[in-house]
Amino acid sequence: MKASRDSAITLFVFLVLLIACTAVGYWLIFRLGRASPIMLVVGVATILTCLIRKRELAALGWGWGSWKYQWLSYLLPLVITLVAYLIIWIAGFGGWYNSEFVLQQMQDYNLSGWSETGVIVFHLFLTATYSFVLLLPSVLGEELGWRGFLVPELAKFMSFTGVALSSGLIWAIWHWPLMFGGLYGNDGTPLYYQLFFFTLFIMSDAVIMAYLRFKTNNLWTAVVFHMSLNVFTQKVFAPLTLENDSSAWYVNEFGAIPALVAFVLAVYFWKKGKTEFGNLSAWRNTTT
Repeated sequence: MKASRDSAITLFVFLVLLIACTAVGYWLIFRLGRASPIMLVVGVATILTCLIRKRELAALGWGWGSWKYQWLSYLLPLVITLVAYLIIWIAGFGGWYNSEFVLQQMQDYNLSGWSETGVIVFHLFLTATYSFVLLLPSVLGEELGWRGFLVPELAKFMSFTGVALSSGLIWAIWHWPLMFGGLYGNDGTPLYYQLFFFTLFIMSDAVIMAYLRFKTNNLWTAVVFHMSLNVFTQKVFAPLTLENDSSAWYVNEFGAIPALVAFVLAVYFWKKGKTEFGNLSAWRNTTT
């Protein structure tokens, strides 16, 4: 009972600080017109919570663990986005490829004289390596909160299913004000449609990330997964897709296809999580 009460107080403190820090972050966003500051406020709320509640920062899961799971965390978002966009291209919801975007990259990279195929390969390589690493500070800021702190804290009194879904829903709702404010989303579909499929996409990813967090007992799998997801979704497959009048309903984080593909994979990892971790009592015993 004491442990549950302690966790409830800690979670309350975290959520209050998260709301306060996020309010400041959103103020900066609307002042600056870009979303970069917001990702760091989750980490700030986490560190303040740990200081107030006298929780060790070392307990957030800093160990690197097996490279096998880090590579898995990197490749799973690639699989999700690749399968989703193959479906999109084959079904005609969008086309391969957007020549205007490729020509812009040719100019930006100063690759005049290269073939468009060469530019695409170069862009893929650069975003999958250099751009991937550049995301580290902001994504680490988020994941300190979601998978470093929130998932283990929820695991003190929830099952694997409860932890995965609750952490995913909080993660999704945290993004909603940007969508309500028109800074995140698209202009081609109703807001309720975007909210539904974005939330499904985020919660599905959260199930996979929760499994990896418990499997490895470190937050780096979540950081790698999150960075990979942002890179392949936002910087590779979405801009390379030649959109048509119906594309907005199916592409990106706010369309149906990536969300449904992620959901199918999430069901697989949810079943694995239920089988391997049960009610998480065994996992809790290894971390206390």
